[in-house]
Amino acid sequence: MSHKRSGCVVCGDELVYGQNEKLECFYCHEILDSNVKCRKGHYVCDKCHSMPGNDLIENFCSTSKITDPLELALILLRNPKIKMHGPEHHFLVPAVLLAAYYNAKGDYAQKRLKIKEARSRSSKILGGFCGFYGDCGAAVGTGIFMSLITNATPLSSREWKLSNLITAKSLLTIADHGGPRCCKRNTFLAINQTVNFLKENFSFDMKINRKVKCEFKDLNKECLKQKCPYHLES
Repeated sequence: MSHKRSGCVVCGDELVYGQNEKLECFYCHEILDSNVKCRKGHYVCDKCHSMPGNDLIENFCSTSKITDPLELALILLRNPKIKMHGPEHHFLVPAVLLAAYYNAKGDYAQKRLKIKEARSRSSKILGGFCGFYGDCGAAVGTGIFMSLITNATPLSSREWKLSNLITAKSLLTIADHGGPRCCKRNTFLAINQTVNFLKENFSFDMKINRKVKCEFKDLNKECLKQKCPYHLES
């Protein structure tokens, strides 16, 4: 289902052309007239089909009502605009966490503002940060998420502690699984760690699918295979 080069960008299935009808875009949920959808019913508007990866992440997370951050992540990771590796994952991690968190709370206006700020902050995290700076961008993304939901600043007390602590915990679990880097594996690990952290520190029980398996191993020549907890055969 991942990174389809033709057909439906959601699932890879064949596109079907027919009569004009009202269809809801899978990513932005805008309802438009169109005569094309895939055999499974997915429709993606021209705007979402052509927008860059980070625009797609912001737009989708801002409009989706899904409360499982791993589900949100997988939907985005399957899109060919999100490459196998790259700095877009540094924004994707806080974006899906913020979307799921505020969706669960029903606070959609706050969600949009926080996601926009997460995009601005994550843009400062360079590609290759994990290897060249010793700090995976996915882990930093969890710190951005925590900082935003607690309104932390450099002068905060508990909020400052929590923001740094979740980054440290995320980075530790990423490091413990070894290298080389895999942006998909690190994304899953960071999200899982944050869900655990929210429950331990906020009694906030974010429901996620703990049985998620990676769909992208064929795109990663450095895949750890059975050593990765998300490998299909592990």
